[in-house]
Amino acid sequence: MKKVMRYLGHYWATILFAIVLLFVQASCDLNLPNYMSQIVNVGLQQGGVENASPDAISAKGMTFLQIFMDENEKTDVNASYSLKSVGELADSYPLNSTEEIYTLNSGVSTETRSHLNEIFGQSTWTFIDTMKSLQTQSGSSSPMMGNSDSPSTSDLSSIDFSKLYQMMPMLQKIPASVINEARTEAQQNQQSLLEQSGTILTKNFYQELGVNTDSIQQNYIMHQGLLMVLITLASGIASVLVGLISARVAAGISRDLRRDIFSNVEDFSNSEFDKFGTASLITRTTNDVTQIQMFFVFGIRMICYAPIMGVGGVIMALKKSGSMTWIIALACALLIALILVIFTVAMPKFKIMQKLIDRLNLVARENLSGLMVTRAFSNQKFEEDRFDTANKDLTNTQLFVNRVMVCMMPTMMFIMNGVSLLIVWVGAHQISESAMQVGDMMAFIQYAMQIIMSFLMISVMFIMFPRAAVAGDRIAEVLETKPSIHDPENPESFDESKKGIIEFKDVCFRYHGADEDVLNHISFTANPGKTTAFIGSTGSGKSTLINLIPRFYDVTGGEILVDGRDIRKVPQKELHSRIGYVPQKGVLLSGTIASNLRYGAPDATDEKIEKVAEVAQASEFINTKPQKMEESISEGGNNVSGGQKQRLSIARALATNAEIYLFDDSFSALDFKTDAALRKALHLYTSTATILLVAQRVSTIMHADQIIVLEEGKIVGCGTHHELLETCPTYYEIASSQLSKEELE
Repeated sequence: MKKVMRYLGHYWATILFAIVLLFVQASCDLNLPNYMSQIVNVGLQQGGVENASPDAISAKGMTFLQIFMDENEKTDVNASYSLKSVGELADSYPLNSTEEIYTLNSGVSTETRSHLNEIFGQSTWTFIDTMKSLQTQSGSSSPMMGNSDSPSTSDLSSIDFSKLYQMMPMLQKIPASVINEARTEAQQNQQSLLEQSGTILTKNFYQELGVNTDSIQQNYIMHQGLLMVLITLASGIASVLVGLISARVAAGISRDLRRDIFSNVEDFSNSEFDKFGTASLITRTTNDVTQIQMFFVFGIRMICYAPIMGVGGVIMALKKSGSMTWIIALACALLIALILVIFTVAMPKFKIMQKLIDRLNLVARENLSGLMVTRAFSNQKFEEDRFDTANKDLTNTQLFVNRVMVCMMPTMMFIMNGVSLLIVWVGAHQISESAMQVGDMMAFIQYAMQIIMSFLMISVMFIMFPRAAVAGDRIAEVLETKPSIHDPENPESFDESKKGIIEFKDVCFRYHGADEDVLNHISFTANPGKTTAFIGSTGSGKSTLINLIPRFYDVTGGEILVDGRDIRKVPQKELHSRIGYVPQKGVLLSGTIASNLRYGAPDATDEKIEKVAEVAQASEFINTKPQKMEESISEGGNNVSGGQKQRLSIARALATNAEIYLFDDSFSALDFKTDAALRKALHLYTSTATILLVAQRVSTIMHADQIIVLEEGKIVGCGTHHELLETCPTYYEIASSQLSKEELE
């Protein structure tokens, strides 16, 4: 997975921008519950009054509150308020038309206003506790605060100032010890509760002044609501941009991975293909890369966003209520335990799942490519059972993983709903005890949900990561596999004086992991203008020998020289440019006949490709096609016959004008007439080239300048047709099985 993670380096600036956007989104999301809390606490419960310290208060009201302040508090309040004479601010405060009022000085700092809020809040609760104490002593209800047996913040909204001011002389005579005791008791409450009580009393003071408090409440709620809309809009924009960035980065990484995998696989020798298998390489290039892409699409967002929301949610929740933190801790512990169980159970299955996908692709690919053989032997039922077994194995594994995943969501929802109920139950008790406000409890629930959702996102990443890690390791395995055949560090140039000469010097070859050599001490020379043919029984090493020349495999002993140079000491591209290769199984690419013939010679003219088609005896069937050279070729050349495919493959090699031509049993699908005509035309067209020809039919090679007979990887005969009939029993045996007695003579 580390190999794959390096691809993120190309997009570091984009990812950094995405992280910044995620911080913006998280900040917006974390502040929304706080604004909702303010609407409930301030907008609804406090009537839109934000501060416990009033902007204006009647002179009687100021005198009344100062009864419950100490000397330092009185000094701070007097320094912050100014007395306004009658009529000075009557337009804003109607009571001022008949009475003096106090107004808060302009330019008061935030710190000073906060300190004044503490003073007025504390004074309000000192007043409440004082009245409670007096009621307890007298055993009667308070005439100015309704008929409640225990005056509290709820009584402040119905306070009767006229009766309160009548009692001021009596209140001013209350012993200082009683007020000090009430102040000490008031200090036991949370500061938020003190200030909320102060704002309720302040609202009453505004009503006394004749201010429209309904307008204050409406304006506050509208203002806070508008801010919430703007914050939500900003969060949405950030979310959309992060989603776009994540998708583009993930798609870019997938593109780069596929490009690098394909580029590396193109350099693989047959040994590497034997190691991985075609089906597995296809799966790694498609399915595995898709797993990585999906991981990054969600990962860029969740890996960064979830921790921000989790940590931020905890901090904000602690600010709202530190006493209920244990609920969040309990929820987090349960979630972590759930994630660990799922991770432990699901992780091994993901690795198995990818291997089963490889197996399913292999079975499907073999069945589709060998469909005609399957039908010919009436083995459809066997292939169906084989595919069904692979399909069921994969399905059962996927179902097991999905069942584990399905259990996670209900469990998560159960934890979330349980936490909500627990918070409401605990919070309700605290609200009844005046230790918490309703808005704060609602905000705490939302922060708890945000924290749990953060863990949910992390759990999703824990689920996606194992499969992505398995896919990443499989991709890295391909990317880190260095081709066993590579160009030399100090390449040599070909010797043009030995152009077209191929020399095998004591060549031995053994497949990787094999116990014995496939080729043993092969030595011969093939010269330009001559045809060297190879014949032998099946498994004698003919095709293996041909595949050594273009370095599809490297020799394990001896050396092969082309144009006077060891092929391991020259660049592969230059080596291949000198060779026209026709494989044993003709392979055509999707496109047209012309595009296939030009595959090795993109600049070939129309006259050129028509000429090579004529030499390869392909013109006859090409001219019968409606679009001639522009006739479409389907994938793998499935819309042409085996013989036509071979002739087009030969024409494609001839179009390169190579100095060496390798024909690996490339005439096997041709009839004798076409074979003879092709060999005759080929002899004229390639008169100066070196030809190496593998064949099973003696008639195809009997006119070769040099015939090499192979048996069990060894040369058992070398010479012309007539020489080998006399000197090589193996060749004679092959020839006599194919030719009549007259033809042998």
